Amino acid sequence: MKIASKLASIALTSGLVVAGFGAVGGMSGTAFAATSGQSTNGNVAVGSGITMTALTPGFTISGAPGATVGTSTAVTYTVETNNPTGYAVTVQSAFDTMTPVLPLVTTDTIPIAALTVRQTGGGAFSALNSTGTAVQVHTQGTRSADGGDHLSTDYQIRIPVVAAGTYTAVLNYVATTNL
Repeated sequence: MKIASKLASIALTSGLVVAGFGAVGGMSGTAFAATSGQSTNGNVAVGSGITMTALTPGFTISGAPGATVGTSTAVTYTVETNNPTGYAVTVQSAFDTMTPVLPLVTTDTIPIAALTVRQTGGGAFSALNSTGTAVQVHTQGTRSADGGDHLSTDYQIRIPVVAAGTYTAVLNYVATTNL
Protein backbone atom coordinates (compact mmCIF):
# COMPACT_ATOMS: atom_id res chain seq x y z
CA MET A 1 0.00 0.00 0.00
CA LYS A 2 2.90 2.24 0.35
CA ILE A 3 3.29 2.14 -3.40
CA ALA A 4 -0.35 3.00 -3.90
CA SER A 5 -0.18 5.96 -1.56
CA LYS A 6 2.96 7.26 -3.27
CA LEU A 7 1.20 7.07 -6.67
CA ALA A 8 -1.80 8.86 -5.24
CA SER A 9 0.52 11.47 -3.82
CA ILE A 10 2.27 11.97 -7.18
CA ALA A 11 -1.06 12.25 -8.97
CA LEU A 12 -2.29 14.74 -6.44
CA THR A 13 0.91 16.76 -6.73
CA SER A 14 0.59 16.82 -10.54
CA GLY A 15 -2.96 18.09 -10.21
CA LEU A 16 -1.79 20.88 -7.91
CA VAL A 17 0.92 21.91 -10.35
CA VAL A 18 -1.60 22.20 -13.20
CA ALA A 19 -4.00 24.12 -11.01
CA GLY A 20 -1.15 26.29 -9.82
CA PHE A 21 -0.09 27.04 -13.43
CA GLY A 22 -3.59 28.19 -14.32
CA ALA A 23 -3.75 30.42 -11.27
CA VAL A 24 -0.30 31.87 -11.88
CA GLY A 25 -1.10 32.76 -15.56
CA GLY A 26 -4.22 34.63 -14.47
CA MET A 27 -5.84 34.09 -17.91
CA SER A 28 -7.37 30.70 -17.71
CA GLY A 29 -9.08 29.82 -21.09
CA THR A 30 -7.93 32.97 -23.02
CA ALA A 31 -5.87 32.53 -26.23
CA PHE A 32 -3.34 35.08 -27.42
CA ALA A 33 -3.61 36.09 -31.16
CA ALA A 34 -0.48 36.16 -33.20
CA THR A 35 -0.13 38.69 -36.04
CA SER A 36 2.28 39.28 -38.87
CA GLY A 37 1.91 42.08 -41.42
CA GLN A 38 3.36 43.35 -44.66
CA SER A 39 2.34 45.94 -47.28
CA THR A 40 1.82 45.76 -51.04
CA ASN A 41 1.35 48.43 -53.70
CA GLY A 42 -2.00 48.58 -55.52
CA ASN A 43 -1.50 50.08 -58.98
CA VAL A 44 -3.95 51.14 -61.68
CA ALA A 45 -2.53 51.42 -65.20
CA VAL A 46 -4.64 54.00 -67.07
CA GLY A 47 -4.38 54.03 -70.85
CA SER A 48 -5.61 56.67 -73.24
CA GLY A 49 -9.14 56.05 -74.43
CA ILE A 50 -12.20 57.53 -76.07
CA THR A 51 -15.78 56.30 -76.26
CA MET A 52 -18.93 57.55 -77.94
CA THR A 53 -22.22 56.38 -76.45
CA ALA A 54 -25.94 57.11 -76.58
CA LEU A 55 -25.96 58.11 -80.28
CA THR A 56 -29.49 58.90 -81.46
CA PRO A 57 -30.56 55.96 -83.66
CA GLY A 58 -32.30 58.12 -86.29
CA PHE A 59 -34.21 61.30 -87.07
CA THR A 60 -36.68 62.56 -89.67
CA ILE A 61 -36.96 65.96 -91.31
CA SER A 62 -40.26 66.63 -93.13
CA GLY A 63 -41.24 69.19 -95.76
CA ALA A 64 -42.42 69.83 -99.30
CA PRO A 65 -40.20 70.00 -102.41
CA GLY A 66 -38.39 73.35 -102.63
CA ALA A 67 -38.63 74.02 -98.89
CA THR A 68 -35.57 74.39 -96.69
CA VAL A 69 -36.33 72.59 -93.43
CA GLY A 70 -34.29 71.44 -90.49
CA THR A 71 -34.25 70.24 -86.95
CA SER A 72 -32.04 71.29 -84.06
CA THR A 73 -30.50 68.69 -81.74
CA ALA A 74 -31.50 66.02 -84.26
CA VAL A 75 -28.67 63.76 -83.09
CA THR A 76 -27.36 63.63 -79.53
CA TYR A 77 -24.44 61.62 -78.18
CA THR A 78 -21.89 61.48 -75.37
CA VAL A 79 -18.11 61.47 -75.78
CA GLU A 80 -15.76 60.56 -72.93
CA THR A 81 -11.97 60.72 -73.13
CA ASN A 82 -9.05 61.24 -70.80
CA ASN A 83 -6.83 62.60 -73.60
CA PRO A 84 -5.36 65.87 -72.25
CA THR A 85 -5.21 67.40 -75.76
CA GLY A 86 -8.93 66.79 -76.42
CA TYR A 87 -10.83 65.28 -79.30
CA ALA A 88 -12.87 65.91 -82.45
CA VAL A 89 -16.15 64.45 -83.72
CA THR A 90 -16.90 64.07 -87.42
CA VAL A 91 -19.84 62.81 -89.47
CA GLN A 92 -19.83 61.36 -92.97
CA SER A 93 -22.39 59.55 -95.07
CA ALA A 94 -21.84 55.91 -95.99
CA PHE A 95 -23.29 56.53 -99.49
CA ASP A 96 -23.51 59.31 -102.10
CA THR A 97 -27.30 59.42 -102.07
CA MET A 98 -30.30 59.13 -99.80
CA THR A 99 -32.40 56.26 -101.14
CA PRO A 100 -36.14 55.64 -100.86
CA VAL A 101 -37.38 53.50 -98.01
CA LEU A 102 -39.47 50.57 -99.23
CA PRO A 103 -42.29 50.16 -100.25
CA LEU A 104 -41.76 53.43 -102.15
CA VAL A 105 -41.29 52.46 -105.80
CA THR A 106 -39.18 55.11 -107.51
CA THR A 107 -35.73 55.55 -108.95
CA ASP A 108 -35.48 58.98 -107.32
CA THR A 109 -32.68 59.63 -104.87
CA ILE A 110 -31.52 62.70 -102.95
CA PRO A 111 -27.85 63.67 -103.23
CA ILE A 112 -26.23 63.42 -99.78
CA ALA A 113 -24.78 66.92 -100.26
CA ALA A 114 -28.34 68.29 -100.00
CA LEU A 115 -28.30 67.25 -96.31
CA THR A 116 -26.28 69.70 -94.22
CA VAL A 117 -25.04 69.51 -90.62
CA ARG A 118 -23.53 71.65 -87.87
CA GLN A 119 -22.84 71.42 -84.14
CA THR A 120 -25.99 72.52 -82.30
CA GLY A 121 -26.00 76.28 -82.03
CA GLY A 122 -22.88 76.47 -84.22
CA GLY A 123 -22.25 78.60 -87.29
CA ALA A 124 -22.93 77.69 -90.90
CA PHE A 125 -24.20 74.32 -92.04
CA SER A 126 -21.82 72.09 -94.04
CA ALA A 127 -22.86 69.66 -96.77
CA LEU A 128 -22.34 65.97 -96.05
CA ASN A 129 -20.35 63.74 -98.37
CA SER A 130 -19.44 60.07 -98.66
CA THR A 131 -15.93 60.57 -99.99
CA GLY A 132 -13.25 63.03 -99.05
CA THR A 133 -13.12 64.79 -95.73
CA ALA A 134 -15.77 64.11 -93.10
CA VAL A 135 -17.58 67.13 -91.64
CA GLN A 136 -16.27 68.13 -88.22
CA VAL A 137 -19.17 68.80 -85.83
CA HIS A 138 -17.24 69.27 -82.58
CA THR A 139 -13.70 69.86 -81.42
CA GLN A 140 -12.06 70.79 -78.15
CA GLY A 141 -8.52 70.97 -76.83
CA THR A 142 -9.17 69.41 -73.41
CA ARG A 143 -10.31 66.07 -72.04
CA SER A 144 -14.03 65.48 -71.56
CA ALA A 145 -15.87 65.88 -68.30
CA ASP A 146 -16.00 62.83 -66.05
CA GLY A 147 -19.01 60.91 -67.35
CA GLY A 148 -18.56 62.45 -70.81
CA ASP A 149 -19.54 65.54 -72.76
CA HIS A 150 -23.17 65.56 -73.94
CA LEU A 151 -23.21 66.91 -77.49
CA SER A 152 -25.65 67.32 -80.37
CA THR A 153 -25.91 68.27 -84.04
CA ASP A 154 -28.47 70.14 -86.13
CA TYR A 155 -29.52 69.10 -89.64
CA GLN A 156 -31.03 71.05 -92.52
CA ILE A 157 -32.01 70.21 -96.11
CA ARG A 158 -33.48 71.94 -99.12
CA ILE A 159 -35.86 69.25 -100.28
CA PRO A 160 -35.44 68.56 -104.03
CA VAL A 161 -38.26 67.67 -106.40
CA VAL A 162 -38.53 63.91 -105.87
CA ALA A 163 -41.40 61.45 -105.43
CA ALA A 164 -43.22 61.73 -102.11
CA GLY A 165 -41.92 59.30 -99.49
CA THR A 166 -39.11 58.81 -97.02
CA TYR A 167 -35.46 58.77 -98.12
CA THR A 168 -32.67 57.47 -95.90
CA ALA A 169 -28.89 57.61 -95.47
CA VAL A 170 -26.43 56.01 -93.04
CA LEU A 171 -24.50 58.73 -91.19
CA ASN A 172 -21.28 57.61 -89.52
CA TYR A 173 -20.19 59.57 -86.43
CA VAL A 174 -16.55 59.17 -85.36
CA ALA A 175 -14.86 60.55 -82.24
CA THR A 176 -11.05 60.78 -82.46
CA THR A 177 -8.52 61.92 -79.87
CA ASN A 178 -6.24 64.80 -80.79
CA LEU A 179 -2.52 64.15 -81.14
